[in-house]
Amino acid sequence: MKVVLTYDMGESFVEELRTAFPELDFYPAYDEAEQEQEVADAEVVFGLMRRPVFLAAKKLKWFHFVGIGFDPIVRDLPELRTGDVAMTNARETHVVPMADHVFAAILSYAHRIPELLEDQHNRQWNTKRYVRRIIELAGTKMGVLAMGDIGRAVATRAAAFGIEVYAVDILPMDPPPGVCAVWPVERLDEMLAMVDWLVITAPRTKETTGMINRQRLALLKEGAFVVVVSRGGIVDEEALAEGLHAGRIGGAALDATEVEPLPPDSSLWDAPNMLISPHTSAESVQLIERRKAIFVENMHRYLAGEALLNVCDLEKGY
Repeated sequence: MKVVLTYDMGESFVEELRTAFPELDFYPAYDEAEQEQEVADAEVVFGLMRRPVFLAAKKLKWFHFVGIGFDPIVRDLPELRTGDVAMTNARETHVVPMADHVFAAILSYAHRIPELLEDQHNRQWNTKRYVRRIIELAGTKMGVLAMGDIGRAVATRAAAFGIEVYAVDILPMDPPPGVCAVWPVERLDEMLAMVDWLVITAPRTKETTGMINRQRLALLKEGAFVVVVSRGGIVDEEALAEGLHAGRIGGAALDATEVEPLPPDSSLWDAPNMLISPHTSAESVQLIERRKAIFVENMHRYLAGEALLNVCDLEKGY
């Protein structure tokens, strides 16, 4: 059986796979032209896959996506919805660093870290600048959209800081520990109006695209903060930038944007109190090891004819 690796996780990983599965043929192919050639007779592909590669993979039975959010792949490869190729992803492997990133952003704004660094760079000791401007997290309110794996991890951290956590999700559920309530989408506007911190952890689906539009951003309390770690295109970025420039939104941190890379002429770059990271919130050392482990486990399951972990629901989008 031929397995093509289209995502470079190091030569050591290739050797680990060959040792663990000596009966299989593993072919690293990190260049798209090489991928098109190698996938022609491959049964399994691990990593990423663009349309020309997918169309060349005539014998493909299983595609393991190395990430979590697969909406761009489904848009590029609509045949996955109706074909017989199984698709899995690396769900849960990103949870810890992404939830940590949310609090790196929140604490940064609560304690004015960007301004402190600016003062340090300018060799200024400016105590008055911070008087009555430090935010204590305990007693503030957070709204999370949605309460999936990452949302739950964010909520756990928030509860430890004494933050009241509310969430909106399309699935009915009892509130996890540390969460005051999980409401249906019909109560989203109510949640937005009451929170100090809005955290977007939802996948991008037909339902969530454009969900936090201009009108809903206007519902936020003056001075509220917005953190996006899942997908761009859920929050109206132009309206967000305008709110930051007007001072009505207290700050924002975006690890994902609607267009990536973010164009140089985007109004987000110059928005005040904006923290932009290039979709890197999950890129920890431990992430790589978890990505490896999930694929190895699924490879064992695939060979044994057992149910695969993390099978993607291509209709729901998560």
